[in-house]
Amino acid sequence: MDTSKLKNVHRIRQYGDPSRIMVKIGLLKLLFKKKYQTYFMLAETRSITDWLFFWMAHNFFPKKKMYIWTHGWYGKETGVDAKMKLWLYSHVAGTFVYSNYARELLMKEGIPGDKLFTIYNSLHYDQQKQLRECITASPIYADHFKNANLVIIFIGRLTKVKQLDMLVEAVADLNKKRCPCNLVFVGDGEEKEDLMKLAKQLDITDSVWFYGACYDERTNAELIYNADLCVAPGNVGLTAMHTMVFGTPVISHNNFKWQMPEFEAIRPGETGDFFEYKNERSLVETISKWFKEKNDKREEVRKACFKEIDTLWNPYYQMDVIKRNIK
Repeated sequence: MDTSKLKNVHRIRQYGDPSRIMVKIGLLKLLFKKKYQTYFMLAETRSITDWLFFWMAHNFFPKKKMYIWTHGWYGKETGVDAKMKLWLYSHVAGTFVYSNYARELLMKEGIPGDKLFTIYNSLHYDQQKQLRECITASPIYADHFKNANLVIIFIGRLTKVKQLDMLVEAVADLNKKRCPCNLVFVGDGEEKEDLMKLAKQLDITDSVWFYGACYDERTNAELIYNADLCVAPGNVGLTAMHTMVFGTPVISHNNFKWQMPEFEAIRPGETGDFFEYKNERSLVETISKWFKEKNDKREEVRKACFKEIDTLWNPYYQMDVIKRNIK
């Protein structure tokens, strides 16, 4: 964000671990400034300061309007955590959530629909779209693998939560079932060595390319565009945004309360599909079915992925949602 374009800029210092508990220095004093009547902010539930800010706003500054931007609701919330979140969503002027899934769950919990706005998510859309408009098919995978097999890609951190061992096992199974395919990992992480050992153990080393981390978006665009399918066995997150903007569909699991909001960009049969959570057999069947039904419709699928991102998952749509709903 170019903060020079803003009228007033206040720096907030943050201390602590965002995944556990933290405090913010300089936030509370903004509540006492008379010139600020509307607040639009992230709701970080691990921040003691944020909770104090919202509690004070509700009790001492009832005329000030609070709008928040948050994941909202996964469906796995229980106990105190659930009660605190519902209190917050009930007492702010509006909540911007990443998906319709979260919005619908919150409505079932009693939060009025006219206080919930789906804002989706986005990446470097302008840069990516510009690259997309000039990209063409290349033999990058045929040159590396020395074959014309279908290519599955995963781009992101190679971490345990992504359950990538399941993907390696699925590719080994697919190759045994006369559905030959190659697998490409674009990214690094603590699971890399174990995944390499697993590929060797399953005798598919020649079919797996550990490309490594890549921060050049032009190269990423080429790798994604020329792949046939992205598979994220664990939560899919921004990987869905990154691959769909370059026209590659996504398969991930169907247990949405353990997903990230971006799973909603997957429209079964159009921009990807879902397999049964933690079921490797279901993953193999879903990939195999996708290749059988959609392989000859690659351009149709590519356009559907473009449309999904261009319609909803971009900063222009997000800004329109903000302008329409912050009063």
